[in-house]
Parts: sequence; structure tokens; C-alpha cells
Amino acid sequence: MYQNWRRLLFLHWIRDVGEVQRTLPPGLTVDLWEGRAWLGIVPFRMEGVRPRFCPPVPGLSNFLELNVRTYVRDARGRPGVWFYSLDCAQPLAVWTARAAFGLPYFSARMRERIDDWISCDCRRPGARETARYAYRGAGNPERAGEGTLEQFLIERYRLFSARHGRLATGEVWHEPYWLQRAEVARWSGAPLRQAGFDIADATPDHMIFSSGVDTRIFRIAPA
Repeated sequence: MYQNWRRLLFLHWIRDVGEVQRTLPPGLTVDLWEGRAWLGIVPFRMEGVRPRFCPPVPGLSNFLELNVRTYVRDARGRPGVWFYSLDCAQPLAVWTARAAFGLPYFSARMRERIDDWISCDCRRPGARETARYAYRGAGNPERAGEGTLEQFLIERYRLFSARHGRLATGEVWHEPYWLQRAEVARWSGAPLRQAGFDIADATPDHMIFSSGVDTRIFRIAPA
């Protein structure tokens, strides 16, 4: 598939290694940065989503998404992303991602407003609270330096999922992100709480922004 990811906010929290490891399926181990596990919330906009050889479809190919994630390695040592949830405002995308990729997509009501700030709201049907974010990039865009925390958190080119009860994986390709310092006026830990993590309103340990990348998503196969 082709997907263009736009206006991404990366919020990350340091968490206990054992707490995160207990949430992972057999075959995956928490990937650590200086001995620490990380959880992330990433709101952004999808554009131009389409299968290979197909054009974008108005009303279907552009939508908002918010994912909750951590970073892992498989038994072969390959680094990647494990998703706890992916909230999405496009029902067809939710159905397709669950059926084809085994990814934990959820339908949600999402709204984006852009003025001086990028504002994004996300709420699943029946949820107790709306996750609200207001953010923007500041400073000159730069690529993550080799061996930096930003490279560890952001430059991930493999995803893992549990498909039909078995661990599966797929590769993602894109140019390295151009990153900016994130100015964040509002944020919410609600998606982490929905994923089962006992998190209060602790300030994120790391925040960064990207205007986006154009991506290719390759087929999911047994890990």
C-alpha cells in the first residue's frame, strides 16, 4: 500500500521494562534505550491511502489516525513497532486493517483544526473521555542523528501484529523524517489508559513533531 503520513506529533513516556514486557506476545522483547522502555502516542493525518496500482479515492483515502505503541525486537533481533491500538476515523480502513493485517484498529470520532496550532480530538464510542491535542512544530527541521534517542523512537521500519493467533510482521519504507521541536499546548494520556496502562497526567518525557513522510507498506507475513 501507499500511505502519506502528515502532521505527526510523537509523545513518549518512559515506563518500567517488566510492565511493558508483560503486555507483549510470545516472540517479542521490549527494545530498550539506555535500559528503559518507552510508550508512545502519535496523532496524525493519513492522506492518499491506496493499494498499489490504484489511485486515491475521494472520501476514503484521507482520514485521521492516532496510535499507541511501544518498541520491540523479535527472536531474530529485528527492531520494530508493536501497536496497542490504532484509532481511526475511517470505518473501511478499520475493517481492512483488522482483516488484512491483524492490527488492533478501532473506530473513533476524530476532528482536526488548523490555525496557529494543529488541534486533534479523538474519542471512541462509549469512551469516558476525549483525547485532545494541540501542537505545532518549531525551529528548523532536522533529521535524527545516528545513535540518538530520536532515531530510536522515530525511525522504525517494521511493524509486528498478532494475526490468527500467530506473530506476523511487515516492512515499511520511507525517507527519514524531518523533525522539529514540538510545542504542545494540550495533550492527553487517555489512549494509554484505554490500552491498560496506569498513567495519570504525567508530562511526556519526549515530544517531537514532523510535517510528514510518504510511505510504502509491504505485505504482512509470518514473523
